Parts: sequence; C-alpha cells; structure tokens
Amino acid sequence: MKIQILGTGCSKCKALTEATEHAAKDLGVACEIEKVVDIAEIMSFGVMMTPALVVDGNVKVVGKIPNADEMKKILSDKTN
Repeated sequence: MKIQILGTGCSKCKALTEATEHAAKDLGVACEIEKVVDIAEIMSFGVMMTPALVVDGNVKVVGKIPNADEMKKILSDKTN
C-alpha cells in the first residue's frame, strides 16, 4: 500500500503523518509513506486544502486529521 501525505510541512501535516504511521502499525499494514510537499504535485490530486491523505492514488481525507478509529477504517478498508 502506498500512502501519500499532501502538505507543506505544517503542524497538521506532521500530525496526519504520525496518525497514519500509528494506525498502520496498529493494524499491521505494510505500507510506504511518502510526504508530498510540492504545491504543483499536491494540486495535481485536485486538493486545494491540506493536509490530505492519499491511499494508492485515491484521495481519502482533505483538510482534517481523522481520529484513530477513522484512520484505521480508511486503512483497513483498503486492505480488504
């Protein structure tokens, strides 16, 4: 699974990265986490607000940080 965190490195972007890492670890999900900071690349996803979470090329969350349960649901839905 490829997970991309879209954002310029603000505190919310860092928090989303941490939440994603924790949820993946708790679920035992093998994943590659990439941080995307280039504005043009972020916009290529159609995202106009950060942070955003992209799982295998699909935008799942924009402009917020999901709580632990929401994050686990997003990642586990992708693994089934």
